[in-house]
Amino acid sequence: MRYFAQAVVFFAVVLAPVLAHAQSNYPNRPIRLITPAAPGGTTDILARLFGARMSETFKQQVVVDNRASASGVNAAEIVARAPADGYTLFLPFIQHTVNAALNPNLPYKVVDDFTPVSQLTAGGMMLLVPVSSPVKNLKEFIEWSKGYKGALNYGSAGLGSGGHLAGELYNQMSGIKAQHIPYKGAGPAMIDLVGGQYQFGFAGMQGSQVLVRAGKLRALAVTTPKRVSVLPDLPTMAEVLPGFDVMGWYGVLGPARLPKDIVAKLHDELVRILALPDVRERILADGSEPVGSTPEVFRKYLLADAAKWAKLIKPE
Repeated sequence: MRYFAQAVVFFAVVLAPVLAHAQSNYPNRPIRLITPAAPGGTTDILARLFGARMSETFKQQVVVDNRASASGVNAAEIVARAPADGYTLFLPFIQHTVNAALNPNLPYKVVDDFTPVSQLTAGGMMLLVPVSSPVKNLKEFIEWSKGYKGALNYGSAGLGSGGHLAGELYNQMSGIKAQHIPYKGAGPAMIDLVGGQYQFGFAGMQGSQVLVRAGKLRALAVTTPKRVSVLPDLPTMAEVLPGFDVMGWYGVLGPARLPKDIVAKLHDELVRILALPDVRERILADGSEPVGSTPEVFRKYLLADAAKWAKLIKPE
């Protein structure tokens, strides 16, 4: 045992400088940025926006890896089990914390098995209908949905997504019973909504505004507590349904026990990107707010968000 202990000490002393150098030299190879969404949606757009800027700074390619299956669980599990070396990162959204309430048997803990780096944005969603829909505003939509004859469906980016929660909250507050259709990401969901495959949906502003501006979808309301400055004529859901409030978020996580110097380097880069005028303007124009919180603040936010949805989905 004495020789084994001596060997452990020897290797620890020898390898410590090597590991320290590897961390200080980070990154020296490509970074994999995993998203729990399909290509083309809001999450994918944001991941590629930040990935491209990080690649420029780090002189290493940041590869966006879209993993839209299993409501984001597969993507999160890959990151939770990855080496804590900074070369596998995760760009999740509200679905990540909601999954804990929906599935008590997740193969990971949504906060403790990850290292928070920074919250990127905060923002609401829009209530959307196809341009072929007969409704033109929020009040008409509520009356129409209550009196709809036949199967009334709404789609979302997947189980536990912000769109799913907003749809269920609308069911509760309006007294209707619309059926949820989960998709593997916001991109496929928006394609089918444009095609009129279902009657309405709630989706993130960043991706859906493009379709609204192109005249392919009609926006009726936002899910934020107050009207959005870039969309002043669009009412909030709460103006007709007091108390309706669904706010989404995006952030970056790494595997648990990510070295502090790597966390600091990643955090500083993300905050730098958020402060770039063109990036900031892009985020604001899409109805969201840049955040750039510290790892500690982001961790507290994740815990509070998970508790909030657990209470809503599993009321005491």
